[in-house]
Amino acid sequence: MLNLYHSSSVLVAAVLFLIATAAASASRPVYSVTNYGSRADPKTDSTTAFLDAWSRACSDPRPSTVYVPNGKFYIRNATFEGPCRSNDTLVRVDGTLVAPADYSVIGDAGNWILFHSVDGVRISGGILDGQGIALWSCKLHGQKKDCPLGATISNSNNVAIDGLTSTNSQMFHIAITGCRNVNLQRVTVTAPGSSPNTDGIHVGLSTLVSITNSTISTGDDCISMGPGARNVWIERVACGPGHGISIGSLGWTYQEPGVENVTVKTVNLTETTNGLRIKTWGRPSSGFVRDVLFQHAVMEGVQNPILIDQNYCPGNRNCPGRASGVEVSDVRYWNVRGTSRTEVAVRIDCSKANPCSGIQMRDVALAYVGSGSGSASMEAAAASCTNARGTSLTYVTPVVKCS
Repeated sequence: MLNLYHSSSVLVAAVLFLIATAAASASRPVYSVTNYGSRADPKTDSTTAFLDAWSRACSDPRPSTVYVPNGKFYIRNATFEGPCRSNDTLVRVDGTLVAPADYSVIGDAGNWILFHSVDGVRISGGILDGQGIALWSCKLHGQKKDCPLGATISNSNNVAIDGLTSTNSQMFHIAITGCRNVNLQRVTVTAPGSSPNTDGIHVGLSTLVSITNSTISTGDDCISMGPGARNVWIERVACGPGHGISIGSLGWTYQEPGVENVTVKTVNLTETTNGLRIKTWGRPSSGFVRDVLFQHAVMEGVQNPILIDQNYCPGNRNCPGRASGVEVSDVRYWNVRGTSRTEVAVRIDCSKANPCSGIQMRDVALAYVGSGSGSASMEAAAASCTNARGTSLTYVTPVVKCS
């Protein structure tokens, strides 16, 4: 069963943290990057100036602000290291941070912008321009696999991101890893639907994460949740183009933390390749997915509106013929409506070794529109369900019969 207490705790933590940190004093010191040599010039390297401003603010015992004014600032790659002396550091960005167009400049750093081991940091506003076009072209031609992430928050607590825009990231736009109590709101992500591996927001090994009032258009998952994502609340998010909202892929390694207590509600998915997806590798694993609620979702021309794929194995490499060890249980789909571009609008393909259990559907209404558009071409959709036990259906179209 879904643990409603823990789901509510995500929102409670978000509200309390934002209230506690919103009352910034007018007298707090401000460390402007321009005071440390930064220039609003997309070709002049401002990395050192940004790090110097951060270092001064982070070492100040008072609540303080790092300020980035209007203009475009070239940042090579930067790690903003904590912990800081104060647990109230505001990074206010009115300008645009521009990544190197030549992806080899970042090299093997792994991240473009990284906040590591911080506590009580707020990031307000700003645009991150990842300039990923050259790297996408390289990847699409199979020349490079290891790529730098966009903005990453790792091993941090009590972080708030409000009003940030990320565009054309080289890989993931925003990644939350190893964190506790991270709240993202009014985030905008934009990248072409053809851009590879440009997940909008990725959450892994983190708890008490909320993502609200955001718009994501990208070439991969709008939101992805990897191993160890727990107590995640997603609400009022618009997704498309992209690959939908996904849990997974999971089960690549045997010893892997599970995903649990995830709520996704009041979301719109438009012309995405998937809607609400759970995907696990067809490999032995000790992982799990449990206590998931998908509620109030609207699909517009989505290719796979509801999908559980426990035989995920791109290219049939490293897992052919092997069953997924990930256990999927207590997943609810409540009030999911709209249109599918494929005839099979609901596809539940669970593991033979570990059949899904506790799958519930209530008030699901999905129609097939094929490659056309508009209600005139609507037809009845179909459903497929294998290796799922304990399935409960109430007012579901198309009819789901599990074997």
